[in-house]
Amino acid sequence: MKTTAAVLLEAGKPFELMELDLDGPGPGEVLIKYTAAGLCHSDLHLTDGDLPPRYPIVGGHEGSGIIEEVGPGVTKVAPGDHVVCSFIPNCGSCRYCSTGRQNLCDMGATILEGSMPDGTFRFHSGDTDFGAMCMLGTFSERATISQHSVVKVDDWLPLETAVLVGCGVPTGWGTANYAGGVRAGDTVVIYGIGGIGINAVQGAVHAGAKSVVVVDPVAFKRDTAMKFGATHAFATAEEAAEKVTELTWGQMADQALITVGTVDEEVVSAAFAAIGKGGTVVITGLADPAKLTVHVSGCEMALFEKTIKGTLFGSANPQYDIVRLLRLYDAGQLKLDELVTHRYTLEEVNQGYQDLRDGKNIRGVIMHSS
Repeated sequence: MKTTAAVLLEAGKPFELMELDLDGPGPGEVLIKYTAAGLCHSDLHLTDGDLPPRYPIVGGHEGSGIIEEVGPGVTKVAPGDHVVCSFIPNCGSCRYCSTGRQNLCDMGATILEGSMPDGTFRFHSGDTDFGAMCMLGTFSERATISQHSVVKVDDWLPLETAVLVGCGVPTGWGTANYAGGVRAGDTVVIYGIGGIGINAVQGAVHAGAKSVVVVDPVAFKRDTAMKFGATHAFATAEEAAEKVTELTWGQMADQALITVGTVDEEVVSAAFAAIGKGGTVVITGLADPAKLTVHVSGCEMALFEKTIKGTLFGSANPQYDIVRLLRLYDAGQLKLDELVTHRYTLEEVNQGYQDLRDGKNIRGVIMHSS
């Protein structure tokens, strides 16, 4: 079959709309018609070359939609099911899935390659194979993906909103609750209020943090963070550190969560300085893997028992937490509708990412035509 998709042909170039050939589902695979796709900063790492994939590749790794067809051996979903895609596939049986760490599933090894787990591709143009971002390629009208990349959700939930829990919401929420271990009464500093950082705010508030201090140079994002429960907002790390010192009587923060779009040494050092004894720095944002961005005093780390840790997907478990967060939303205990700043057509994907770069969006969403 044919499908229209937004693709990247090489680093440094914008997305291009192309008509591609799409293979139908094989064993363990499903054909999905996407309803919506999230505009996440991670796709900018592909355009900027920070995380170079195998080009050409269909962009998009946040997606929701309806299953149209299933291949042999598919047991998780059936045609007509409403699903949210997980950008980390989860097989359920590898070492990591079987010990409750689905976010580290071995199947995730090929997400930047854009191939299926067996190394083959489902998008084609002539003799050229096109990869799919995180094995999903949600910037396409349809895609053939692994059944391990989908999570069935309640069919009364709006898919154009549910799409947000495929990446940004659980990553931010889990950064605070799982990786950061925020508890009632804690003081938390969050660096970067985009699609992940705003949900780290929600997670920290839900956990009962006493003070949620956010840092972002964009006034619009600082104002939005306050509406989502942050207690203080600053343009610079220096201003935030001064306030944290005051709020904690010099004890400093319990957690510093780094959710900026591109992590650098400066923000890591600021976060490390902002936590007190026994405090934790969580690095959620990404950067060029060849760049060394963590340079701190090992002596201070040891004497003050400080921790620096990374997290993928907020250390959440997709099959459980995607459903869990949607049910919190359904109960009025999690804000999702309020996250969406602008909606775009697939043809407007480059404008959507320019708006993200310009600090105009908390979350942008692509709406696929019905």
